[in-house]
Amino acid sequence: MKQGVLLFALIHCLGCGHGQVSYSIPEEMPSGSLVGNIAQDLGLDIKRLKAGKSRVFTGDQAEYIALDMSRGVLLIKERIDRESLCGQTMPCALHFQIILQNPMELYSVTVEIMDINDNPPTFVKKDMKFEISEYAAVGARFMLDVAMDQDVGINGVQSYSLNPTDNFQLNLKRQPEGAKMVEMVLQKPLDREKQKDMLLVLTANDGGEPQMSGTLQIHVTVLDANDNAPVFTQQVYRVSTTENSPKGTRLTIVSATDADDGSNSIVTYALSGSTAGIFDLFDINSHSGLIILTGDLDYERARNHEFYVEGKDEGGLSDSCKIIVDVVDVNDNSPIISIISKSSTIAEDAPSNTVIAMISVNDPDSESNGQVSCSINENIPFAIKSTSNRFYSIVSDSDLDRETNAEYNITVTCSDEGVPSLSSRADLSLKITDVNDNAPVFEKSSYEASVLENNTPGLSIFTVKARDADWNQNARVSYILVESSDNGVTMSSYVSVNAESGVIHAVRSFDYEQIKSFTFHVKAQDGGSPPLSSNVSVKITIQDQNDNAPQVLYPVQTSGSLVAEIVPRSADVGYLVTKVVAVDVDSGQNAWLSYKLQKATDRALFEVGAQNGEIRTIRQVTDKDAVKQKLTVIVEDNGQPPRSATVNVNVALADSFPEVLSEFSDFTHDKEYNDNLTFYLVLALAVVSFLFIVSIIAILSVKCYRWRRERMFYKSNGHLPVIPYYPPLYADVGGTGTLQHMHNYEVYRTTDSRKSCLKYGRPGSESIVSLDNTGTLQPVHREKLITEDFDDEQKPPNPDWRFNQNQRPGPSGAAATPDMAVGTGPWPQPPTEAEQLQALMAAANEVSEATNTLTPGTMGLSTRYSPQFTLQHVPDYRQNVYIPGSTATLTSNPQQQQQQQQMQQQMQMGPQQMGPQQALPPPQAAAAGPGAGPGADPGAMGQPEAPKAAQTPASKKKSTKKEKK
Repeated sequence: MKQGVLLFALIHCLGCGHGQVSYSIPEEMPSGSLVGNIAQDLGLDIKRLKAGKSRVFTGDQAEYIALDMSRGVLLIKERIDRESLCGQTMPCALHFQIILQNPMELYSVTVEIMDINDNPPTFVKKDMKFEISEYAAVGARFMLDVAMDQDVGINGVQSYSLNPTDNFQLNLKRQPEGAKMVEMVLQKPLDREKQKDMLLVLTANDGGEPQMSGTLQIHVTVLDANDNAPVFTQQVYRVSTTENSPKGTRLTIVSATDADDGSNSIVTYALSGSTAGIFDLFDINSHSGLIILTGDLDYERARNHEFYVEGKDEGGLSDSCKIIVDVVDVNDNSPIISIISKSSTIAEDAPSNTVIAMISVNDPDSESNGQVSCSINENIPFAIKSTSNRFYSIVSDSDLDRETNAEYNITVTCSDEGVPSLSSRADLSLKITDVNDNAPVFEKSSYEASVLENNTPGLSIFTVKARDADWNQNARVSYILVESSDNGVTMSSYVSVNAESGVIHAVRSFDYEQIKSFTFHVKAQDGGSPPLSSNVSVKITIQDQNDNAPQVLYPVQTSGSLVAEIVPRSADVGYLVTKVVAVDVDSGQNAWLSYKLQKATDRALFEVGAQNGEIRTIRQVTDKDAVKQKLTVIVEDNGQPPRSATVNVNVALADSFPEVLSEFSDFTHDKEYNDNLTFYLVLALAVVSFLFIVSIIAILSVKCYRWRRERMFYKSNGHLPVIPYYPPLYADVGGTGTLQHMHNYEVYRTTDSRKSCLKYGRPGSESIVSLDNTGTLQPVHREKLITEDFDDEQKPPNPDWRFNQNQRPGPSGAAATPDMAVGTGPWPQPPTEAEQLQALMAAANEVSEATNTLTPGTMGLSTRYSPQFTLQHVPDYRQNVYIPGSTATLTSNPQQQQQQQQMQQQMQMGPQQMGPQQALPPPQAAAAGPGAGPGADPGAMGQPEAPKAAQTPASKKKSTKKEKK
C-alpha cells in the first residue's frame, strides 16, 4: 500500500511567494527522496546557495528535511511518520527556514505531510461480553466499541460489518461532530432455551488502498427478565479544565436512569475505549458516574479530548453518552531561543550594522501567552532588531576597540506577555581580533634540569613553556633550538626541541665521565606577521650512574711475570703484607670502594681492610704454613647495582729470597688454567676443523687436476707432439760388466726438470721399438705405447743392480779399469765448462735442423706436456743421446735396429701368441735371445755389441784445435 501511495502521490509545490514556499508530500517516503527544487522556487542561483552556506533551520524540532546545495533541492533526510508527528490533527505540516549568509537571508518553507493508508483499524479491547435477557424486546440497542485508525480522511475507518446476523444487526449513528457510534440492534427475540451463548464478530474497514480491517469478538450470554434499558440524562457532557490541573481533579458526573425495579434498575458506568490514551487521562466511578482526571493535560499536544461513557444495568441493557473535555491554555512555556547563525569573532575595524548573529524565538503557548519581545544587555556596542515574525538580528551599532575590550558577552532576553510573564536567556560570546603586538614570554627566566647518564636517545628531559598575550595565530608559539657549540660540539647533537610542545629530547646517550653539564638557548617565536620572539637559557646537568667497574692499580696483574709479596715467618700479628689500590671513574657513592677477601689458601692467616684494602696477618706465622699463599681480593663499589673487580695476590712466607725462588720456580705456570681451558679447547677445535677442511679441499683439487689431465689427453685423440725416441737397449758385453741383466729405461725429459719421469721398463724383448726410415715412430706403435704408458704402473727397480766403485760419478769413478774399453764406461771423464757450452750450442743447431723435416702429428707427447708445447721446445734426440759430463754420444748400432724391426713384427701379432711379461727378467733371459729355447747354446746366440762412442761437437773441436797446433 505504501508503494502505491508513493507512486501516486507526486511531489508538488502548493504555493510560492517572496520568501515563502510550500510543498506537499506523502508520509513514509524513503530517505533521499526529492521534496522540491527550492532554488528554482525561490528564484535563487545555486552559486548563491553555496556561497551563502545555506542550511535548514528547524529550531527545537527534529530535522526531517535536508538541503542539497549542489543541486538546490530539498531531500528527505529521515522517514516521516505523519501519525507520530501530528496524530489526528489535520492538516499536518513541517515548518522550517532556509538560512543564507553573506548577506544573511531567511526563507520560510512549509511541507504538508499527506496521509497514506499505513495503519489498520484497531479496537482497544479484543473482545466484548454482553448479558442480554431473553425478554429483551426486538429493537434493543447495545453499544459497541468503535475502532481506532491512526490514519485520517479516507484512510480512516469507513465501515463496520457484523457476522453472523441471525439475531442482531449493525446500526451506525453519525454524530454532529462527524464521529460514528456503532450499535448492535436486536432484530429477533432471543430464546435462552435454544441458545444460551452466541459469538459475533465485528469488523471495521478503512477506505484506503489496499483496504485494511480490524476485528472485535462479541460474546453474548442470554439472561432472563430485564426489558428496560438505562437512559442518560444528557447525550453529550461538555467540561473545561486548565492544562495544569492536578491529578484527581473532579471534571463532571454523568447519570442514567432505568425504569426497571430492583436489581435491574441498578446502573453501572464505565469508560468506552473509543479513543487511544483515554484510560491514562480519565477515570470514572462505576457507581456514582464521577469522572476524575488521572493524567497530565497539555494544551500544546491536544486542545480537547472526546470519549464515551456506557451505563449498563444488571440485566445487560445499556446506554451511552459522549464526554467532551476542553483544555484551557495557561502560560506554562517559556520562549525558546534558537541561534540560527552567529560569528564568534569580529574585526575591530568592522563597520556599523554588521550582523553578528541571527536568532529565532518560539513560544508554543497561545494568544497573549505566545507573544514574545526580545532585548539585549546595555552598555555594549550592539543592538537587536526584529527582521520578521519571531526572527531577530544582532548588529553592531558603534566602533569597536580590542585594546579597550577584547571580548563581549551578549545576553539576549526574550519574554512573553502571559501572566505571569515567562522569559528565556541566551548568551553569545564575541571576540575582537587584533594585530600581533606581543612577543612570547617564557614562564621562567632560565631553566635547569638533570638527566641520568646512559640515557636512551630520544628521552624527554623536560618542557619549556612560553605564552603570548595575542590571539589565535599571533599567539601560536613555536620553539626553536638556537644553534651554538660547546668545545666544538654543536648543541643540536646533544638535544632537540619539539617545535609544537617545547619538549626537550636527548639526541644521544650522555656519558658523565665525558661531559658534566652544558648550556644552550631556546627561542620562542609566534606565528604573527612579522613574527616576534624571545630567548631563554637552559642548563642540563648529567647525573652519574654506576656504569664503570673498579680498576685495580696495584698489584699489577701481568701474564708473563710473577709478582709475590714476601712475608717473613717472624712477622707479628697485624703485619702489613701489601695494599690493594683501586679506583672507580664514577663519582659519589658509585666510587666508594670496599675490599673483601674472596678466596685464600689459608683464611685464618690474612685479612683485608674493608675500606683501605690493606692485607694484614691476623695471627703469627708458623712453620706449618705453606710457603706459597694465594689470595683473591674482590673490590666492590657502592652503586646500585654494585660492580666489582678481582685481583690475585701471591704471598711467600719465607725469610730469604733463595727459599722463595726455589718454592716459586713453578708458580708462574699456575695460571688461570681453568679460566683459559675453554678458550684453548675452542681454539684447538677450530684449528682442527680448519685443517680438515683444507685437507679435503686439497685432495679434491688433486683429483680434479688429474681428471682434467686424463680428459685432456683423451680429447686430444693422439694428435699432440711427443718425443718419438726411446733410449736403445744397452747390454753388458762382458760377463763381468756393471749390468748383469738387460733392462730398459724409458726416459721422458721436459724443459722443467721437476716434471721429468724415469720409468723402469719391461724385458728387452718387449721394449724394442722400431722406427721408419725417417726416424719417426709409426702410428700403430705410437698408439700402443701411449696406451701402455697409462695402463702399466711403475715397476720397482732391481735390487741386484748396483754400481761399483768405477761406475760411481765423481773423480773416484772417472778412471777406467783395465778390462773396460775406453769410451764404453757409463761414467767417463767429466767435460770442461767450455766443452759443455759447445755441446749445448751444437745440440740447439741440430734441433733446429731436425724440426724443419718434421710435421705436426708425427710425434706423440705424453699427457705431461700441455697442448701449447710444440717441437720448438723439445730437443731432438733421434740421432744421438748426449750424456752430460761425458765426451761420448751413444748411438744405436745395426743390431739394435734389427732387434727393433723384429719387435715391431712381434707387436703386430696377436696378444695370444705373446708370452707373459715380467717386470724384471731373470739373468738367463737377459743373456738369451728372444727366441732361444731351453737347449740353445748360449754361445751361438748373438749378443748385442756395446755401443760405440761417437764424437760430440766438443770433442770434434778439441781434435781440430790439436791438429792446428
